[in-house]
Amino acid sequence: MHNTCTAGGGRLKKEGRKGGPRKSRPKEFEELHYEPRSVRELLTEMKDISDLIVDLAYSALIFDSKEMAEEVRDLEIKMDKLNYQIRLTAMIASRSLHDAESLTGILQIAEAAQHISDAAGDIVDLISEEIDTRPFLPFVLRNADEKFNAVRVFPESELVGRTIADMKIETTTGAHIIAIKRRSGWVFDPDPRSTVRGNDIAIIRGTEDGYSKFFKVARGKQEVEGK
Repeated sequence: MHNTCTAGGGRLKKEGRKGGPRKSRPKEFEELHYEPRSVRELLTEMKDISDLIVDLAYSALIFDSKEMAEEVRDLEIKMDKLNYQIRLTAMIASRSLHDAESLTGILQIAEAAQHISDAAGDIVDLISEEIDTRPFLPFVLRNADEKFNAVRVFPESELVGRTIADMKIETTTGAHIIAIKRRSGWVFDPDPRSTVRGNDIAIIRGTEDGYSKFFKVARGKQEVEGK
């Protein structure tokens, strides 16, 4: 059972990045439903979103993907809701000054996670700018240890029909799949049990060596090492 929070503190309100109101969002993203959850569970979900949202934001900008940018905005709103919920949980749990002081650090971590998601939202806002006005991007990412690449999985690759976990892709190639584009749409943060299909476009994050290994395996030119 959950409680629906509406007017005032229960409805998600956030100013635009330049002081104006943000674009309206679907109603399901505005209504906040409080469900009792442990602080550990809430922080874990916020941490997972923080890991994913930055990768997706940079990928959206690099590949000029409005779909990925929209996923970033949805995750940003989800983070806002989690931050609101963890504050409610902390207030409900706090019965004394000592309790309040012990929860301060947790709330600071939650706030930091929200700042990360807000920054990712700032990144995807650049999607609205013309590509010609983004000359800084190659310069910024040129010397990064890890880069983002899009790789098509050929039908003859041994990855096809196998799960990400089964092939131990990240362990064996060093490439982390953050999203998959298919004819039917996008799969963001694919589950390790997700099955790879022929002609999938995998958006990966990894070193140059990791990209090279994944590229060869995806093209069917090399088998996965140590699987």
